[in-house]
Amino acid sequence: MPKLPRSILAASGGLLLLSCADAPGEIGRDTQPFDGISPTASITLLGTEPFWSIYITPDGEGFIARYTSPENLDGSQFAVSRFAGNNGIGFSGSLDGNALQIALTPGQCSDGMSDRTYPYTATVALGDAILDGCGHTSDQPFTGDEAP
Repeated sequence: MPKLPRSILAASGGLLLLSCADAPGEIGRDTQPFDGISPTASITLLGTEPFWSIYITPDGEGFIARYTSPENLDGSQFAVSRFAGNNGIGFSGSLDGNALQIALTPGQCSDGMSDRTYPYTATVALGDAILDGCGHTSDQPFTGDEAP
């Protein structure tokens, strides 16, 4: 077998490494925790069908969440814990005796009811129910009309 020049070997090795990189828009495989949302930012999550919203704010060393719905306009307040995953952040807590898990990941999201575009998608597991929605932060607001 003929010997290839080192420059060709080096170039082909670089192409091989590039081919292993994540494609744009795919979930990353790095092991660094997601840092796209500041721990000091307030977070708003919302969904339709059924209508719901969760507001999360820093509170000392932890976080406080307020869940509202048409049946509970004043909302229910409860403590949540924050954790950073590889591709987003999560929160966990308990609401009215039901386990609550939130996953917030980057990606354009529409609430389907307005012309707003949100920078995050939200999935909330509340007891046996799964709620899908969108999210934005005090540092990364939605785009579109303020009052749809």
